[in-house]
Amino acid sequence: MKTKFFIASAVALVTIACQKEQPTQFEVASPEGVNKISFSLENGAPSYSVTHGEKTVLNPSKLGFVFKNADSLNTNFEIAGIKERTFDDTWEQVWGEKKEIRNNYNELVVELQEKDEAKRKLNIEFRAFDDGVAFRYVFPEQGIKDSIFIMDELTTFNLKDDGKAWWIPAYGEQRYEYLFNNDPVSTLDTVHTPLTIESKSGLSLSFHEANLVDFASTTLAHTEGTTLKTDLVPWADGVKVRTTESFKTPWRTIQIGEKPTDLITSYLILNLNEPNKIEDTSWIKPFKYLGIWWAMHIGKYTFWEGEKQGATTKHAKEYIDFAEKVDIDHLLIEGWNKGWTPDWYKNAMHQFSFTKEADNFDLEEVTDYAKRHNVRIIGYHETGSNIDNYLKQIDSAFALYNKVGIHDVKIGHVGSLLKMKEWHHGQFGVNYFRYVLKKAAEYHLTVLFHEPIKDTGERRTYPNMMAREGARGQEYNAWSDGNPPNYTTILPFTRFLSGPMDFTAGILDVEVKQGYPGRRVHSTAAKQLALLVTVFSPIQMLADLPENYEGQPAFEFLHDVPTNWEDTKVLNGEVGEYITTVRKDIASDDWYLGSMTNEKARDFEISLSFLEEGATYEAKIYADAEGTDETHNPSSVAISTKEVKASDSLNLHLGASGGVAIRFKKID
Repeated sequence: MKTKFFIASAVALVTIACQKEQPTQFEVASPEGVNKISFSLENGAPSYSVTHGEKTVLNPSKLGFVFKNADSLNTNFEIAGIKERTFDDTWEQVWGEKKEIRNNYNELVVELQEKDEAKRKLNIEFRAFDDGVAFRYVFPEQGIKDSIFIMDELTTFNLKDDGKAWWIPAYGEQRYEYLFNNDPVSTLDTVHTPLTIESKSGLSLSFHEANLVDFASTTLAHTEGTTLKTDLVPWADGVKVRTTESFKTPWRTIQIGEKPTDLITSYLILNLNEPNKIEDTSWIKPFKYLGIWWAMHIGKYTFWEGEKQGATTKHAKEYIDFAEKVDIDHLLIEGWNKGWTPDWYKNAMHQFSFTKEADNFDLEEVTDYAKRHNVRIIGYHETGSNIDNYLKQIDSAFALYNKVGIHDVKIGHVGSLLKMKEWHHGQFGVNYFRYVLKKAAEYHLTVLFHEPIKDTGERRTYPNMMAREGARGQEYNAWSDGNPPNYTTILPFTRFLSGPMDFTAGILDVEVKQGYPGRRVHSTAAKQLALLVTVFSPIQMLADLPENYEGQPAFEFLHDVPTNWEDTKVLNGEVGEYITTVRKDIASDDWYLGSMTNEKARDFEISLSFLEEGATYEAKIYADAEGTDETHNPSSVAISTKEVKASDSLNLHLGASGGVAIRFKKID
């Protein structure tokens, strides 16, 4: 990564202990002054508030902790020191939705110390960005040798205004895999983050966390009025966080936009993570892939051995032949290993082997065949949340992948609890997922987590963390009532604010003619194309069956669309209604557009001012055919071309649950 410029002021330390009257209020504003955080110490109790311009976002909100035996660390403080800093840097992503990211903030560090005999110290670091604010606690080393048990974090978010919250429940059996609800903040229970709120003040807000390391992940519990409180996910015995000597919390983040689309192009979460720790990143590359996957979900094949077994040497070679034919150079094979049964997911202690092959499958024969045909196999490990079984085999499993030339691995964790007792998103799960990610880096493997801990920006630190699930994906359309038309117009404003998702788009047979009766994808085929632009991931699965791509002109867009970008702009959008996104290819002068809507048909006039001024482009347009919508001829895609310039506009028509995808190819 290359630093483009760096400006950092000298840290200013203000010592105030010797002053007769200590100031008790301090403020830090973002570089352009748009966002401000105010800290206050009243009667020894710390609090903070947040404003955006003339609008109050948060009224005074509480800070602090409760340790074991009702030992509170939230009152009887005095201010021991204040530090201030300005930081301005531009860094390059190894891959991403935007190549260069500016990290520009002003920082205020408040050093607190208890007045009583213990005189424990607690520092609170506040950062004000122009796209939001963040803060974290630092409990420094101070001679405490006993274990520290955090029983509660007292952080609150006392919203000035109510608003519409887009939420999924915390502590549910399906982890993050729920449809989104929208309700007033004042009526919420306990919810996952990112939590997106369309405030009555007119602002758009997203509450989340960044750089989650060796700590419990946060959920948000409604307490009273419009106040939300941090609710750390506990261990099985009720302790929230176990640590020794000292600790740092993740950053508590609030992204703030004038409109919902501003949240999507905020990079605050990434900026709060540590820089890349992998020196040689040449082995980390974005890609598109096919998979022996959709056929299993719709019932054409099975995951387990038998007459309809999907992962066989024969099927693998057929998929490899097709991948070579259509120039897609990665293939995911699920179910290749021993342990798959029809009821595998019902037993939390089910044991898979990660080195022994299923009947009818020869791993070396398949990987050798793939190499000869310029296709790379993606490995798959389904743990079934039996983590002990997986960790016993992880080195031998990763070594096997190295031996046969597999460089990418999908790792699943089906089950509501890890080890039958711990939440995926408690401190145990947080540490487990980070351990596996670092272990994979040792073996030069990129990672795709399913049933994961939520993303908090660690892809900046470990860019082999390519994508994850963490929401209801495409498979729900195969064997359930499916995801409704508005679902994919909610995701960019909610789940995707945390990071890339493996959504598995690109289904052209949206009526799923070979699948379970009555099951289908609730969109048009053109909307499936648009998803490759509107939902970001550096690895994108073209999920449909090979026979549904064979001879389909619309497949050209799926082949052409990149997965790594130089820039991203969101042209329009409303949560749950519609969105139009454009992205510039990092490897060419081409731009790509994706536009999609919910159950309502829409017409947009789109300015092309994002294109290079003075240049001419060929726009290849993939749109809903005339009369097409979710229930009328949904697989029909109309393809047309025209020459355009930055001074032009395009009129787009989207059928109900429809979409438009466009490639803008610069004409030399």
